Amino acid sequence: MSNTSQASVRINSLLDENSFVEIGAMVNARATDFNMEPKAAPSDGVITGYGLINNSMVYVYSQDASVMGGSIGEMHAAKIIRLYELAMKTGAPVIGLIDSSGLRLMEATDALEAFGEIYKTQVMASGVIPQITVVFGNCGGGLALFPSLTDFTFMESGKGKIFVNSPNAIEGNYEEKLDTSAAAFRSSECGDVDFVAGEDEIYDKVRAFISMLPENYEEGGVYDDCTDDLNRLCEDIDTCASDSSVALSRIADNQAFFELKPDYAKSMVTGFMKLNGMTVGAVANRSEKFDDEGKVCEKYDSVLTSEGCLKAAGFVNFCDAFGIPVISLTNVTGFDSSMSAEKNLQEAAAKLTAAFANASVPKVNVIVGNAFGSAYIVMNSKSIGADISFAWNNASIGMMDADIAAKLLFENEENKDELMAAYKEMQTSVESAARRGYIDTIIEPQDTRKYIIGALEMLFTKREGRPDKKHGAI
Repeated sequence: MSNTSQASVRINSLLDENSFVEIGAMVNARATDFNMEPKAAPSDGVITGYGLINNSMVYVYSQDASVMGGSIGEMHAAKIIRLYELAMKTGAPVIGLIDSSGLRLMEATDALEAFGEIYKTQVMASGVIPQITVVFGNCGGGLALFPSLTDFTFMESGKGKIFVNSPNAIEGNYEEKLDTSAAAFRSSECGDVDFVAGEDEIYDKVRAFISMLPENYEEGGVYDDCTDDLNRLCEDIDTCASDSSVALSRIADNQAFFELKPDYAKSMVTGFMKLNGMTVGAVANRSEKFDDEGKVCEKYDSVLTSEGCLKAAGFVNFCDAFGIPVISLTNVTGFDSSMSAEKNLQEAAAKLTAAFANASVPKVNVIVGNAFGSAYIVMNSKSIGADISFAWNNASIGMMDADIAAKLLFENEENKDELMAAYKEMQTSVESAARRGYIDTIIEPQDTRKYIIGALEMLFTKREGRPDKKHGAI
């Protein structure tokens, strides 16, 4: 490696020991505007190369803030683009370690064009290889597009900064009032950060995470040996179904669930797990959050929000692009009803519907509570393409809560209690849905793991065509 800067330390901390091979160590800046002489810029402020994570190939670039602030100029960008070209040729992920002052002003339009070339390259790589961005320092201005053009973003909790406009440049705001660039804001309010951790922890998290992903879209999934009992019962899953992050951990191999964006749109859970050694994506509704002692610390309405829909839609699209099966746990009573939600909920719900309907990977839905109205349809129902639909034996499925619906229908009838009971049995019972073929199997909650594994094994060779077109426009 060309130096012992913080940029190189980060690479060594991330990759398997002694596995990194640097590319382009002798590249230097060249300044062409204003007849300026180029400054000394070792590696032009970015170290690029390839190495191993758990013996699997990855490509890495790490910006060096000690060299011209890690700013991006013409040659800096050329090194990143070259790295991407190699990654796409060989079919391996790219991990970008960001710590940069942004556009290199002294290179003016050369630097500006270089930004655009990186944008285009990231877009071309989307759906071909996984892309991960790890923000250790500044990631501002045009550079802030990098994380959102890649698939997943990890952010260092202390020094990481993501911003299009600096907090102090926003009218009526300043950093001490609301640091819109800090990890807490980006992860909880913006939803553009998947995981926040301190620098010591973040390397282990990225290593564990990337080992769950395929190296490229042609790999067709990720498979390891399963060390858990395939028929293991999830004996307490019905007591934690309201916190689907916990419920998913009960289902997963060795009870390990990797939740993404845990601080954003908390009523919708997304993340990865292993089932029978295979990586599976999970989407689930959540109405409560448990603390470390298993006590309820937060509560949410059992509704779809616009933020939750968009969070899940992007995740499902990634899974489909890389051949990762998707399971869902459904427990939803309707849509968020507020003035702010009404502004974009329709479009967000449509995007989630399109994501599930377009996905051709194996899809399994488990109704673990209520499944009411159009919100239920959006949540990976059979009508929009779920291959297998299970329901717990205590689930309810229908247009709306049976008591409310029956009251509206039979309020003025003399035998309204009898009519209401009959309506509930006919219209919202899980047995009624199963008789109509909307549910494939009614299961005991404790059997959830083995039924999902069995369904995914059956669907392993699934093939499903789509209409011939350039791409959808939803």
